[in-house]
Amino acid sequence: MFQFFITVVRLVIAFFRGLGDREFRALFTVLAILILSGTIFYSNVEGWSWVDALYFCVMTLATIGYGDLSPTTEVSKLFTVVYVFVGLGVFAGFITKLTAKQHSRHRSKPEGQRETDQDKSD
Repeated sequence: MFQFFITVVRLVIAFFRGLGDREFRALFTVLAILILSGTIFYSNVEGWSWVDALYFCVMTLATIGYGDLSPTTEVSKLFTVVYVFVGLGVFAGFITKLTAKQHSRHRSKPEGQRETDQDKSD
């Protein structure tokens, strides 16, 4: 449980560090707009609660898809197809940038400088 807590803390730190990066902020903004628009759409068209619609959007973009909720109208099904194709790329880009920010904390020097420093100590 302690390791999980440490991992969550590192993830939150990486997120806030990422906000200083223009590309990271852009990906986060687009992802937030996608999730919000999907939530509004499913809430209105499918008649789901806000929580169910948000849950469905996040599970769909994270490619988890438990199958407990699924679109029932043709319009929702078509929207979901477009939503997945657009959202997966944005979600993957955001997770990639977030992971890069988390790992960049552990790298204080560029890769080439580390090798040079090791060569000097040998």
